[in-house]
Amino acid sequence: MIHLDLRADQRHSQTLSPRLQHAVRLLQMSSLDFGLMVRDTLGRNPFLESDEAIDDADGLDAEAVAHAPPGDAAALADAGTQTVPESPEEGVESDRDLWHADAAAGTRPSSAGGEISALDLTVAERSLSMQLHSQLNTMPLSERDLTLAQVIVESLDDDGYLRTPLCELINVVPMDPPVELVDLQIALKLVQSLEPAGVGARCVAECLELQLHEIGCGDMRAMAHTIVTEHLGALAARDITNLARRLGRPTAEVEAVCDRIRRLAPRPGWRCGSSHAPYVVPDVIVKKIRGEWTVRLNPAIVPRVRFNQVYADLYQRHRSGENSDIGAQLQEARWTVRNVEQRFTTIHDVAQAIVKRQRHFLEFGPMAMKPLGLREIADEIGVHESTVSRVTNNKYMATPRGVFELKHFFSRAMACANGRGCSGTAIRGLIQDILEAESADMPLSDAEITRQLAQQGLVVARRTVTKYRQMLRIEAVGRRRRH
Repeated sequence: MIHLDLRADQRHSQTLSPRLQHAVRLLQMSSLDFGLMVRDTLGRNPFLESDEAIDDADGLDAEAVAHAPPGDAAALADAGTQTVPESPEEGVESDRDLWHADAAAGTRPSSAGGEISALDLTVAERSLSMQLHSQLNTMPLSERDLTLAQVIVESLDDDGYLRTPLCELINVVPMDPPVELVDLQIALKLVQSLEPAGVGARCVAECLELQLHEIGCGDMRAMAHTIVTEHLGALAARDITNLARRLGRPTAEVEAVCDRIRRLAPRPGWRCGSSHAPYVVPDVIVKKIRGEWTVRLNPAIVPRVRFNQVYADLYQRHRSGENSDIGAQLQEARWTVRNVEQRFTTIHDVAQAIVKRQRHFLEFGPMAMKPLGLREIADEIGVHESTVSRVTNNKYMATPRGVFELKHFFSRAMACANGRGCSGTAIRGLIQDILEAESADMPLSDAEITRQLAQQGLVVARRTVTKYRQMLRIEAVGRRRRH
């Protein structure tokens, strides 16, 4: 017989409120993503406004903000309240006048007198497909041949390779008479004759072969054709001695041809497209001032946003149950300002604690890097270890020795003969010094590097040495010897 009863249990459990979950996600974002999020919130929330649109008379001088103390993230995030006269007669333009002024500014010419600005003269970037289509449009082709060539162009990857089999493209464009494989092969040859050279290739060997016409010397071009079509593996392995024996040519000539082949573009499509080089904007800047290492936030990545107290007071005076959505936006605005303050205060505190422990790295380089754990930083600044892990994710520090991710300064301790720990960064620096000092005729193997480290009191496994060597982008001993 089934008995039903009702009991009350008391349990302790940790739960994250929606506000705390949102703050955790924001803390883990990169500065770029966080800035985009804040700008998106700023555009749709009437209780937030940008400090960049406020005059100097309101106490927000741009130069003062740029030179604010590094730990004063609150001053960068929340510049206080703004006193706005309620009537335009008090010397301040009304909101309607400001809106009309902004609308007129958006339709003004780029510079005074209607002159064209330098930005208007910037060359528009052209993708690989746009460049190939423009070349095809200048050729005297029939409509059928042009369509098939355009199908080939649209099937190319960004690096210029055709990785889709031609047999799969037969049914892409219905034509009368039906498209046959030989028609697509002719269209492919047409595309392969376009610039950049090598485009439309189906493998690396074919890509290099399409570029061999750039070699002026006929004898060198013939030897390069043989190497590319028959000995591509030996070329990739830099096995010049074995390659010279197979070709029956002097080693010096074969090495010169191989060097010329390496100057060809293995991915010709990358020559087109965006010319913008990706770069990292540091979150904190470290400088040595009067013998002390100082840390300050980078003003360029701190969103200049503040809470509009005037709109908040108006809402509080006229609030009702019908405008609950506006109340949610008010709460979101307050959370956003607090999250900006909390995020950059935590980033500054973590960076300052890192610099305090790794100042020898800043002074003497990678060999002086100390072992450092997340718990050590968390205990000093009074946060959880997971918070430090989130702060160091996708955050960068600009130092006189370069720009490093905050995670670069953390590493576990590795045993030494004297009983003290040594960081992995220091060992990588030592391995790089050993490899730079090796003889070109007798390069060192990973096992020999391991023995040299053991002679200096560092107990490191050979596989660890191999991993660190690969991180330094240094080839294995066999390839270094052949090179």
